[in-house]
Amino acid sequence: MRHRPLGQTGLQVPPIMLGGNVFGWTLNENESFRILDAAFDAGLTFIDTADIYSTWVPGNTGGESEQIIGKWFARSGKRNLVTIATKVGMDMGGGRKGLSAKYMERAVDDSLSRLQTDRIDLYQSHEDDASVPLEETLGAFDAMVRKGKVRFIGASNYSGARLKEALETSNRTGLVRFQTLQPHYNLMEREPYESDLAPVAEEYGLGVIPYFSLASGFLTGKYRSEADLTKSPRGGGVGKYLNERGYRVLGALDAVAKEVQSTPARLALAWLMSRPGVAAPISSATSIDHVKDLVEATKLEPGLSALDQLTEASEP
Repeated sequence: MRHRPLGQTGLQVPPIMLGGNVFGWTLNENESFRILDAAFDAGLTFIDTADIYSTWVPGNTGGESEQIIGKWFARSGKRNLVTIATKVGMDMGGGRKGLSAKYMERAVDDSLSRLQTDRIDLYQSHEDDASVPLEETLGAFDAMVRKGKVRFIGASNYSGARLKEALETSNRTGLVRFQTLQPHYNLMEREPYESDLAPVAEEYGLGVIPYFSLASGFLTGKYRSEADLTKSPRGGGVGKYLNERGYRVLGALDAVAKEVQSTPARLALAWLMSRPGVAAPISSATSIDHVKDLVEATKLEPGLSALDQLTEASEP
């Protein structure tokens, strides 16, 4: 599988990042292992997770996804062949949240333990924490990098202004800087990324790894009416797309898919992969067929005209 540069990190990664949010949620441990094995065998060796996955499941306390990936590393011996990314900062309950240095020191060790590894390739702040000075947060990240616990750092869910402020803080202080941005971005969610965040990512050479690349499954085409929303646990999140614009985007995906003999899901990912600055869209898989879809999307070259049709249909 062809690889692409991840911003200015020097890392070369597959053009799609495997989302780990389903591990310990819609997939149990054995099912997760099957997906991880299939993805690895297909060349999808860039994996994203977070400490908060999956606190929303009854009985879970957080870290379940990391634990499953860690067990897979131990079982498979493939840790050194995978680029692993995780995140810190969102509220896990019991006071476990935020980007203070004290909490982050504990959180990174917890993630390392769950992942059964001695370093995290990309450690990301899951959301901004305005209650903590940027110097403190970046200082904590800097200490992790110097100790070898973390290789590179990234940001998710920041505004353009705060992201720029953080990057300038690093430039001013000499502290480690964000190398990646993980924004909410797809054919249905183009703002505020394109107007607010993309200019900052371009100016500072950040590698962009969008999440919800398929709009929680809406862009696969399986949700076309209110009745379809019960098809999966994630269906409730796509009802907001059942409107004139959503149907226009699905219509364009259907038409272009027929033209290029592909599927809406593969095309939606190909559109994201073609966007300036995007290194690797994040997409999860809950079946071997989903893994195959991700792999086929990396091979798809729909052409400028087809991509323009999707861009026009999805204009906010």
